[in-house]
Amino acid sequence: MSGGEALVHALVDSGVDVCFANPGTSEMHFVAALDTNPTMRCILGLFEGVVTGAADGYGRMAGKPAATLLHLGPGLANGLANVHNAKKARTPMVNVVGEHATYHREYDSPLSSDVVGVATPMSDWVAMGDSPDSVAALGAEAVENAMVAPGQISTLILPADTAWGRTSAKAVAGGPASAPGAPDADAIDRAARALRSGDRCTIFLGGALSEERVAATARIASATGAKVVASTWAPRQEMGAGAVPIRRLQYFGEQAAEQLEGTQHLIVIGGKPPVTFFAYPDKPNWLTPDGAEIHQICDATDDVDAALETLVDAVGASGEEPARWELARPDLPSGELNPLAIGQAAAHLMPENAIIVNESGLSGGAYQMGMRGAPSHSFLALTGGAIGYGIPAAIGAAVACPDRRVINMQADGSGMYTVQGLWTQAREGLDVTTVVFSNRQYAILQFEFGRVGAHNPGPKAMSMLDLSNPDLDWVSLAQGMGVPASRATTAEEFNVALERSLAEPGPSLIEAVV
Repeated sequence: MSGGEALVHALVDSGVDVCFANPGTSEMHFVAALDTNPTMRCILGLFEGVVTGAADGYGRMAGKPAATLLHLGPGLANGLANVHNAKKARTPMVNVVGEHATYHREYDSPLSSDVVGVATPMSDWVAMGDSPDSVAALGAEAVENAMVAPGQISTLILPADTAWGRTSAKAVAGGPASAPGAPDADAIDRAARALRSGDRCTIFLGGALSEERVAATARIASATGAKVVASTWAPRQEMGAGAVPIRRLQYFGEQAAEQLEGTQHLIVIGGKPPVTFFAYPDKPNWLTPDGAEIHQICDATDDVDAALETLVDAVGASGEEPARWELARPDLPSGELNPLAIGQAAAHLMPENAIIVNESGLSGGAYQMGMRGAPSHSFLALTGGAIGYGIPAAIGAAVACPDRRVINMQADGSGMYTVQGLWTQAREGLDVTTVVFSNRQYAILQFEFGRVGAHNPGPKAMSMLDLSNPDLDWVSLAQGMGVPASRATTAEEFNVALERSLAEPGPSLIEAVV
């Protein structure tokens, strides 16, 4: 077989059966190899950021990696923003990056680059094939490293001649997923003593907010009186009816500091002590109160569930039954269309077990307030902060969970980074509803302008934060890529559009003028 065929078989044998791709000349033998293995599903993206963002959404929902196929160093560089998001989210991902043939690299042709140098900052494991015989084993090793708990980024660089050359090397299945590290027993013991002391304790829960983790944390809080705060940007959270309520840390530093005010013991599980998203003049950035003792039990790579269960037992909380959200769909809104009304309409109309992908910018807080009482759903957040995540992540989530409706709550400015993903949604017939919050501005940046001390913006500065002149026409953009679309300017119009979208298979887009 060719090296490309060996790699495809190795990936499939290791459990990777979806490849999001934007290939070029150097990857043609890998592309040809896809036809030799019917198990591998290959999905084309028209921009590398769509490809990597889709792999992020897929990995968060499937719990295993998808592969990406990218063209040389520049193609990988185009996709790095969403690789960054995936790395911050601890999403498993296997990037396959083509490279010039081994004997061609010395000539410094126009597309030559330091591919390893491009890949390394955003990857946990990087390797380059040196012969067709090495490719299958490296493919299996890439998957094995991607599955190191809770997930890692593997990047395999494949010179063209290693893909087209012949090999008798068999596809090698990867080893079992790496077990997470053991939590710090001494730290758990110290935290348990603090929780029983009567001092003011706050549990800060990082990483994915599974039902089991949130419930265990709520039991500890119920038994000890501790406050619980979760990371602002959990990679995945189970929400809605049946879920245990948990408060996330506020985005703005002043509000986050108020949440943690008075804490004498900060117990950190599954993450690091909280800091603000950005630094601001004369505002706090390290959020743990002065004098508070930090108990770092485990980070995201350790066994968070085991740590929580041990702490539950240590404080005698196993008999506590946490409260859960009840299904109480709000009434359909009427009148003005705003983010709150959009959340209320979604909560009223959305099916059970939907997936919400959130890249809504400044509109996010209000629409999420409107979704109280919604049916159960999974919620994917922009964990790494690099915009252009929502449309691609919705692709990956829909591919991973074809039986679940995906609703992408999308800010208009961020959506323009990877708008090409709508074409992929149409081509694949994915059940994705995209709601665009069309305020025709970078609203979050306008809000942040004064917070960083840049007061009194003039017309030139404001033009950098404005998306009008001309207005973006999301209906035309979507329809031009094969996605049915409509525009809503009132709550009533939005209700009709959303009900229609959720009732019909395939993708659709609603431009919500807010």
